[in-house]
Amino acid sequence: MKRIILAFFLMMASAAWAMPLGTSARTLIPKQVQQIVSVDYRALKDSTTAIALKEQVLPDSMKQFETALKGVGINPDKDLDQLTFASYRAVKNGVQTFGVAQGPFPTKAVMKKLKLKKIKPTKYFTTDIYPMGNGMLMTFLDDNTLAFGNTTALHGALDARDGRVESFDSNTEMTDLVGSVEGGPVWSILDQKGTQNMMRSALGQAAGIADFETVKKRLLGSRYTMSFTSGVNFDLDVVTADSVTAATLSALVKGGMLYRKLNASPTEKVALDSMTVESSSSNLQLHFKTDDQKFQALMHSDLFATVSH
Repeated sequence: MKRIILAFFLMMASAAWAMPLGTSARTLIPKQVQQIVSVDYRALKDSTTAIALKEQVLPDSMKQFETALKGVGINPDKDLDQLTFASYRAVKNGVQTFGVAQGPFPTKAVMKKLKLKKIKPTKYFTTDIYPMGNGMLMTFLDDNTLAFGNTTALHGALDARDGRVESFDSNTEMTDLVGSVEGGPVWSILDQKGTQNMMRSALGQAAGIADFETVKKRLLGSRYTMSFTSGVNFDLDVVTADSVTAATLSALVKGGMLYRKLNASPTEKVALDSMTVESSSSNLQLHFKTDDQKFQALMHSDLFATVSH
């Protein structure tokens, strides 16, 4: 049951850390989107806790991307304002993930450096795509926006932008999730299947009981925001089909928390005491709030390491 303590606000630690979703990023996302996670890099710079969390859970793919940016003359710490990752379910190629970086990039200097290194683009229809290293490719959408990913992921994103496949705006279930969260410094939305898997993982052994199997099919999606002003605040909404499902799910989560608290370590009790769970209409609502000192202590615990990897 210890996954229930932290799995909620780390459900996308494997992807990254935003401001409202930019037009350039939005047009690239295919209809079959699984998850979007977006991070306002400028907001993170003002929080030592956010920086520490970013460094601890930063996946290898993200580290490779930052290294690749530096290789073409872009300094992530200075030039990067917003980073958005989108995962989508490709029909023949499984789940694909690409990223969109936005900021005051020195585009002309970057292009000059690519030319000096004799790095030439390949064409995908009319779009120039450049290698970044480590199997990643990139393309400038405009002077302040670049998209990156592997070949399959990036081609699928460009297909959505150019109208060869349906795009994000035709997926009403996911677009409905965006509006209430995209103003946060860190935010994410997750589709139905992803939400079901996330809740199963978060509940741990409690997911094996009949009640969860009953409500699982009635989980429609989820969204969260995370901020680092006045401590750490995390708010998660799991959208369900009706108020009965939301109340049942809330009872499952609360029961799991009480069960774990009976034998919890001091660190686990800090996390549990910082969480509140309730249902409102058809939504399960989970709120986590703690101060910077307690959260940074939690980050160095075995519990945090178990859940965030």
